Amino acid sequence: MKFVKFELKDRVGYVILNRPEKRNALNAEFVEELKTTFRNAEKDTSVKVIVIKANGDAFCAGADLGYLKTLQTNSYEENLADSTALMELFQLIYSLKKVVIAQVEGHAIAGGCGLATVCDFVFAVPEVKFGYTEVKIGFIPAIVSLFLLRKIGEAKSKELLLSGHLIDSSVAHKFGLVNYISPLVEIDEKVFIFAQKLCLENSSQSMEMTKKLISNAQHLSISDGLKLAAAENAKARETEDCKKGIAAFLNKEKIKW
Repeated sequence: MKFVKFELKDRVGYVILNRPEKRNALNAEFVEELKTTFRNAEKDTSVKVIVIKANGDAFCAGADLGYLKTLQTNSYEENLADSTALMELFQLIYSLKKVVIAQVEGHAIAGGCGLATVCDFVFAVPEVKFGYTEVKIGFIPAIVSLFLLRKIGEAKSKELLLSGHLIDSSVAHKFGLVNYISPLVEIDEKVFIFAQKLCLENSSQSMEMTKKLISNAQHLSISDGLKLAAAENAKARETEDCKKGIAAFLNKEKIKW
């Protein structure tokens, strides 16, 4: 990989953005490398939880503006293919079978903020800024808007997407965009401890099924959503993890996940 590194530590897979000289700005090759890395990590049985972080001063500055400029001579079909690749990356992370944690130690701007948005959990240091600044350069935050609406609702999404304002971690936390704030000297350990708790205390099957239920239930009516929930409840009872978990609980044994 040219722009992405992958490391494994005690069942925690680290996807590391590694284009620091360009503030980890995204281009077509970078997006494809990220898609490949996440797909490989999803299939890797030695990985239970995934953390996305970055080398350099920025988490991700969004799209590489030099790359965007070259796209201005493209046809609509060529631009659609390019934007579809980013859509596929965001959708892949959002719907991945494994939990994904964003560890944000530098500014997350535009598409970079989108990368954090689609993760299941976001840890950030107090000093970083978040923002969807596309409207300031005549662009639109199209793909991330669907995920942000789900995450924080219409009012807060409009406030961020239409203003293009940068917000710090404390405001992002109040908005529901960030889950935990940690000092830079502690964030590595805090993220690892959190990821390890998920690895040791939670069933992989249960987390996968819960993520899928959360994703699929939101567009349904109450009636249809409850039917889906009841069906998933029934399916969960038949899984090996559920049988193992209940047996361990009844026998007062510690569950080893």
